[in-house]
Amino acid sequence: MSVVSIENIHKSFGDNEVLKGVSMHVEEGEVVAVIGASGGGKSTLLRCSTLLETFERGSLRYGDVVVAEENASGNAVYSDKATLAKARERFGLVFQNFNLFPHYTVIKNIMDAPLHVQKRDAAEVEEAARSLISKMGLEGKENMVPCELSGGQQQRVAIARALCMRPDVLFFDEPTSALDPQLTQEVLKVIRQLAEEKMTMVIVTHEMLFARDVADRVVFIAGGRIVEEGPASDIIDNPQHELTRAFLSKSEAAQ
Repeated sequence: MSVVSIENIHKSFGDNEVLKGVSMHVEEGEVVAVIGASGGGKSTLLRCSTLLETFERGSLRYGDVVVAEENASGNAVYSDKATLAKARERFGLVFQNFNLFPHYTVIKNIMDAPLHVQKRDAAEVEEAARSLISKMGLEGKENMVPCELSGGQQQRVAIARALCMRPDVLFFDEPTSALDPQLTQEVLKVIRQLAEEKMTMVIVTHEMLFARDVADRVVFIAGGRIVEEGPASDIIDNPQHELTRAFLSKSEAAQ
């Protein structure tokens, strides 16, 4: 059973259909990089997958937990609140702009949701949080607040916060787009390590070399549709579709 199953998702904003029947399955331990030009639907797909947006047609499940299913009329029908709460425990989400609580310390940012949403034991959560702080190279920063940290450190806190929820899959929305090149490498190193540990991940990214090196599979989205997908090295080094070739040649020129 796939960790994430997305089937035929359609999403519109007013008259603008942003997703036009996107289907994607993510297996346990797989790293999927989602690439494409701005406005192509990448972030909307991520937001629909993580329940930040609702879609009009299609279905979404996390393992055996059904988020939404198509009815006989082809409309997406969402599950009840309790089921959606269960689905939210299956994934973690790391945003472009960190989204940390500005007045919470590093350790409180990491521990807050496991304590108050998952109602886990405080000692167990603190032990997990301290282990993640060490793993992210943030020892000594436990009692700092976000404004005292670099952007790269804030993003690593955000990753630790997501991991502390023990998700089945981690979603990243352009995790390095707000960072300078040096800080970008810090964060990519952490994601690379998670990939080596077989953490299931879906990464919306504009870092093509990183996608080729770290992802198992690349999905190229343009115009609200999946244009091409396959093994990362095949798509990045030898794209078959003219839209993919045009996008990648522009990406190379920009680097």
